[in-house]
Amino acid sequence: MAQHIKKGDLIEVISGDQKGVTGRVMRVIPDKQQALVEGVNLAHKHVRPSQRNPQGGRIRIERPIHISNLLPVNPKSGKGTRVRFVTDGKGVKKRQALDGTEIGIVRKAKQ
Repeated sequence: MAQHIKKGDLIEVISGDQKGVTGRVMRVIPDKQQALVEGVNLAHKHVRPSQRNPQGGRIRIERPIHISNLLPVNPKSGKGTRVRFVTDGKGVKKRQALDGTEIGIVRKAKQ
């Protein structure tokens, strides 16, 4: 099944503590149906001093959020929108907002 979001998309969170926040998808985890979104669902991680982090202490990292709580942002309206998948005459599968705005290509045409 095709995912309605993918890496690099601008999304809006539609439920939970972060409701209404927008961010860019850094990574999608299809097995767990989760995504890492920049600046959303931040948690503290306790780290020991190391060469990479000589101070040690607590750092803030993004934790995965379920994709059912995310909607892609419509480029026209700037708000979250539901997505439909459309295949054109050439065989290109595209994601499309409900108002007809193209959000992105899912699969290119077979040669």
